[in-house]
Amino acid sequence: MATNAEIAARFEEFADLLEADDVEYKPRAYRRAAENIRAHPSPIADRVEAGDREVVENIDGVGDAISSKIVEYVETGKIEELEELRAELPIDIADITRIEGVGPKTAGTLYRELGVQTLDDLEDAAEAGEVRDVKGFGPKTEENILENLEFARTVGQRQLLGEARPLADDVLAFLESIDAVERCEVAGSIRRWRETIGDVDVLAATDAGEAVIERFVDWDSVDDEIESGPEKASVRVGEIRVDLRVVVPAEFGAALQYFTGSKDHNVSLRNYAIDRGMKLNEYGAFDVSDIDDPDSGQRVGERVAGETEAGMYEALGLPWMPPELREDRGEIAAAENGELPTLVTRDDIRGDCHTHTEWSDGNNTIAEMVAAAAERGYDYFGIADHADGPGVVGGMGLSDTEILEQVEAIREVGAAAEIEVFAGIEANVDADGEIGLSDEVIEALDVIVASPHSALDQDAETATERLINAVENPSIDVLGHPSGRLLNQRSGLDYDISAVANAAAEHDTALEVNSDPRRLDLWGSAVQAALEEGAPIAINTDSHQPSTLEYMRWGVHTARRGWTEPDDVINAWELERLREFLH
Repeated sequence: MATNAEIAARFEEFADLLEADDVEYKPRAYRRAAENIRAHPSPIADRVEAGDREVVENIDGVGDAISSKIVEYVETGKIEELEELRAELPIDIADITRIEGVGPKTAGTLYRELGVQTLDDLEDAAEAGEVRDVKGFGPKTEENILENLEFARTVGQRQLLGEARPLADDVLAFLESIDAVERCEVAGSIRRWRETIGDVDVLAATDAGEAVIERFVDWDSVDDEIESGPEKASVRVGEIRVDLRVVVPAEFGAALQYFTGSKDHNVSLRNYAIDRGMKLNEYGAFDVSDIDDPDSGQRVGERVAGETEAGMYEALGLPWMPPELREDRGEIAAAENGELPTLVTRDDIRGDCHTHTEWSDGNNTIAEMVAAAAERGYDYFGIADHADGPGVVGGMGLSDTEILEQVEAIREVGAAAEIEVFAGIEANVDADGEIGLSDEVIEALDVIVASPHSALDQDAETATERLINAVENPSIDVLGHPSGRLLNQRSGLDYDISAVANAAAEHDTALEVNSDPRRLDLWGSAVQAALEEGAPIAINTDSHQPSTLEYMRWGVHTARRGWTEPDDVINAWELERLREFLH
């Protein structure tokens, strides 16, 4: 059954191919529809198959033409008009546009001029020196293509956390409905909340393993059974592979610890256990201090833990470690010394300082966004639409005059709101680290988020200097999505996070964890490096509609991967403290 993400991907491809074909206006409509489809709170395919076409027609940005295409895809697995467009432009558009600086229009030009359809074609053309001869290109573009080919080939093999985790939640709900299942949980990278995952790993504790496997492969949501046996099964749901493993309840905790990983964490933990006469594996924790050959079997020695995951750590004298920390970045030593962080949770978040409205590229009014924030129980909320500048999609940025007009509109909504409303802007960090706002605009605003949107192919030294210039600007409160990356699409800026964080700490500028599942920027290790330099963190959603305020889930877990505590996060602070920070 098609997921919302899968349906959205078809319309994103539609938009890219139309843009590659130099069609105007339509691509933006398709991208807006795709964004709203992806963020829709319920499975659209389920509603279509139940005969409820009205839900499709009521999606923002979806008119009759797009609505009929959604229904066509759900019912037939394809969209005839998209198939025709693919035949006219036989380009692997998703792969080629993962090259930094190569957008749909560029891909279309390369196809028309050089016949480039695939990454292999592009590599051949670049290595032959043919790309530089195409009008509007040149040696630098050609060099950039060659440097980014490896990235483009590898990133598409993994699913976004924001697309895979909702499916994982559905799998858990299905397994929990089976009487024979005593416990179940996700494992692997998805339980550690990595930004991309290979597949969905799930564990179930049961004494009726074969029966549970049989129920699982017969689940209505399964599109294809890959393989199955008495202890595990693999299926495909939409475009995502789901692997289920069943274990007896007495070994569930051991299996959960083992299959959650990471590999590096498990290796270090096993070595820690060996030093203490213990042995850890997927079946339990065993005391092998009196065993001559502890490697002679998996269950050799006295089993002292395994039913619960916490028990596996307790057997070593360690506290349970949140899965987000299990990357072998010092968590075992911190646990041994009683220094594990008290990680931030969604309940700690008091507001959001980076959201968009229909004034720029959002879908809703200021009042609608503020009302949605109040419904979430926030204390404060910041509107930060795009300022005009390089890299803003579709010329949707606001001029200084329009920013001042919006500030008045925000003040009017804020005066009647139940929560504090900040008038903000998302300024553009240009190639030199400047933001291009007038003094009058800066004075009128409560919060300035400044983000890079262009020149994302700079070398590391130049990019680092650029971002340091930005965070040293006393007008900037938050450096938004610092790398500018888009997961599975572009790598973004390569820069020295420690140097930027050190400057941010010195100048009281927060570094953003952008919660959009296509960004998650900063990411876990970068957050940890930033905190080590003393930089404050902001966890914002970059929402363009009320439903995507739920993206905070992804941002919080990403921040937790960086060892973030509540006091590190400016939007977990009380209102008065945040006001003071915002100058």
